[in-house]
Amino acid sequence: MKAFINKYKHAWVLLYGFIYLPWFAHLEKTVTKYHIIHVALDDYIPFNEYFVIPYFFWFIYVAGAMIYFFFVNRKDFYKLSTFLFTGMTISLIICTIFPNGTDFRPAINPDKNIFTHIVAWLYSTDTCTNVLPSIHVYNSIGVHIAVLQSETLKKHRGVRIFSGFAMTAICLSTVFLKQHSVVDGLASITMAYCMYGLVYGQAYMYSRRKAAEKALG
Repeated sequence: MKAFINKYKHAWVLLYGFIYLPWFAHLEKTVTKYHIIHVALDDYIPFNEYFVIPYFFWFIYVAGAMIYFFFVNRKDFYKLSTFLFTGMTISLIICTIFPNGTDFRPAINPDKNIFTHIVAWLYSTDTCTNVLPSIHVYNSIGVHIAVLQSETLKKHRGVRIFSGFAMTAICLSTVFLKQHSVVDGLASITMAYCMYGLVYGQAYMYSRRKAAEKALG
């Protein structure tokens, strides 16, 4: 038992859930007056209920990556956790200081097909508030970065390609389901870019330096 605890002691970082979930739930219940996030481009993006598939696949994508790195590579697990949890905290702070939401959810006929039924349920359980930046977009980018940076997965080209496809589909789902504005996604991309430099930038610069040294002989 002692050996098991020592091997997986990095599980302590998952205690972050006890901070994020109550905080997010509090915002969902209390934010009723908010700034509308809406740009003209949002109106040109058609609603498509089939994007509910990648939207919900996000839970498997993120959880699967966390579980994989937890058991396979502690260093990569810490980096991914740092990337995700820091961005999620920043998002909560933004939504607390600057309450925000959208106003362009379409009317849904839940009887049209199984996908509209799921979207109708999603709309009924998830408010249109606390959208900027989009955690769906941010975390998806974070997971894909972790996959690309992982030494363990460098030889698994299929996994890397699938991850890129999944990340793209999830990001697109946020706007095609009218869950988020384009602005939310752009804010997430910007935040991910900044966090990449902080979490992975040093390793990236080291690898580039080694590659340059090798090229020069």
